[in-house]
Amino acid sequence: MTSRTIRARDRPVFGVDVQSGDVRGDDPSYALVVLDPVDDDDPDAPDADGPLARITRDVVSLRKLRRLIDDREPLYVATDNAYELAPDKNALVGLLRSLPDGTRLVQVTGAERPEPLSRVASRHGIPYGKKPMKEAEAAARLAAANVGHEVTAFTDETTVKVSRGRSTGKGGWSQDRYTRRIHGNVRKRTRQVQSKLREANLEFEREVTEKYGGYANAVFTVGARPEEIPVSNSRAGDVRVEVERERRDGIEYEPLVKRRDRVIVGIDPGTTTGAAVVGLDGTVHALYSSRTADTAEVTEWIIEQGRPILVAADVEPMPETVEKFRRSFDAAGWRPTTDLPVDEKLHRTREASYGNDHERDALAAALYAYDAHADQFERITEKTPPRLDREEVIAGVVAGGASVEAVIEELREDAEGDGDEGGSTPETDPTEPERTEEEETIRRLRDRVDRLESHADSLEDDLDERDERIEELEAELEETKREERIEARSRRIVSRLERETDRLERERDEARETVAELEGKVETLKELWRLDHSNFDDVAADRGLTSVKVVEQFTLDALDAADEAYGLVAGDVVYLRDASGAGRRTAERLAETDPRAVIRDGNLSEVADGVLFDHDVPVVPASAVPVREVDELAVADEAKLEAAIDDWEARAERRRRDERAERLDRIISEHRAGTRLETEE
Repeated sequence: MTSRTIRARDRPVFGVDVQSGDVRGDDPSYALVVLDPVDDDDPDAPDADGPLARITRDVVSLRKLRRLIDDREPLYVATDNAYELAPDKNALVGLLRSLPDGTRLVQVTGAERPEPLSRVASRHGIPYGKKPMKEAEAAARLAAANVGHEVTAFTDETTVKVSRGRSTGKGGWSQDRYTRRIHGNVRKRTRQVQSKLREANLEFEREVTEKYGGYANAVFTVGARPEEIPVSNSRAGDVRVEVERERRDGIEYEPLVKRRDRVIVGIDPGTTTGAAVVGLDGTVHALYSSRTADTAEVTEWIIEQGRPILVAADVEPMPETVEKFRRSFDAAGWRPTTDLPVDEKLHRTREASYGNDHERDALAAALYAYDAHADQFERITEKTPPRLDREEVIAGVVAGGASVEAVIEELREDAEGDGDEGGSTPETDPTEPERTEEEETIRRLRDRVDRLESHADSLEDDLDERDERIEELEAELEETKREERIEARSRRIVSRLERETDRLERERDEARETVAELEGKVETLKELWRLDHSNFDDVAADRGLTSVKVVEQFTLDALDAADEAYGLVAGDVVYLRDASGAGRRTAERLAETDPRAVIRDGNLSEVADGVLFDHDVPVVPASAVPVREVDELAVADEAKLEAAIDDWEARAERRRRDERAERLDRIISEHRAGTRLETEE
């Protein structure tokens, strides 16, 4: 693979035309159209015939245009005249030198004698308008289709120079060691550059200037463009590397796509992509397969082999990937009526040498496409005059869809137009007697009659083929309509059943929710019936139970919520479902309600425990007094609660006694310390 056939889908393409002003004057402005690449596999990509579909339009100054070129590094900067971007040859060379590596200036209208942009756009089916923005877009689309000539002032050779990055100085006691170090680093960097060039399989010549301790400089002449070389301009410490293309004597124009033979291409898409190229005489030219190549790489390989007029697949219908290749080459398509069997593909490719099944399938598609068109190629060849290019006529008929006579007439007109522009006249045989004007008119009329008769015969053949094709398509249409009616009927039935299923599922879910709700209500009613919830405290007392008020967490918000829900008053038994994390304010808030007791689930903080203890609020664990809950109501066993409170009071008395003893010991200690201090004084 070479970079000369990089696909436009990989990088943007700029189309440029003068909007106002002149490059020789002050502040010219340009109409800029940017064709950005779109991934072929992206489902959100715009639908387009080519690989580039996302368009941006703007009007920019020359300075902003050059800044955008540096930032975006487009594949092509396309224009109808290169001197719209530079006032003279020297400025144009400077512009070409400033372009990023891999960016090319393209003149889409030709070389030294450019054609009108409207004619070039019309010939390639590109929309055209006289406004600058329309001309810029036409130039961008033509360049994206590889139409035009690259404007270049440089050869394909590049000079890579490795030299000293600093002076060796004027001398000194360590001068020799300093110079040796610099020359040694230049030699080391030279070897690194040489190793990279070899790893990239680039051809080069090397010239070195040896100095004390190593090299003073080394010059590599590389047969490649800067973007293909794995070395760039750099300067680090003692060494400097400069990469520069070789200058030509003048400005030259190179066609983006050189003339190549017309070919038939077979494609086998998949995890491994296979491709085959066959000539118009059925000769196998090349085979290709790769697991890692993307569409751009396969297209690049095909472009290097020739110009496709037929793109073929071995299955019906044609895969979308193959269809994209066909559209990108503006070629005709071929596919079998049914998928080609493996045994037939093996038989058709028996005389060819292929590396794997993917190459075999691609080659079989190309050969079967040739077989289907061989008779047509032969008829076209018989009708083609000797001086015209047979392949161009075949391409115009097969890929262009025109008649043989129309293509021949167009090619003749182009040839005559070229002869008129050059100021030359057709050569004549000096031995042939000179015809009179009447004889010459008769000859031209007879030639025209012969062409028209041949054209009429060809049109009749085409009409017969089209009638047969119309009958086939009508039969297929009727069958398709019948299948669509059956499918539509099936879809309606399925939709009705799906709606009925959804309705029944909704009713089932609603019924389940109703049952669950009613079951909960029944359980609640049973409990309330047992406890006579209208006089719950009395009932609970009669049964040896005490009512409990539940607080979800020991926080101020939870206490406020409980107080708002059922009120917290003196003498309540409060159940803290989560007693952890409370501080002083929260504990004081609870102590202010003067509860009879607090049942805790979890451990209290030391601060909260101290506050409740100071307010003589008994705190008992839930393990000692189990709480039974019914919805928002809760009860606890009165006897267990009393026992837990008694136990807390006993522990509280011991705790108070211990605290009094501790305070007394502290007072005695402080008194003894004061007495000892007075004695010492």
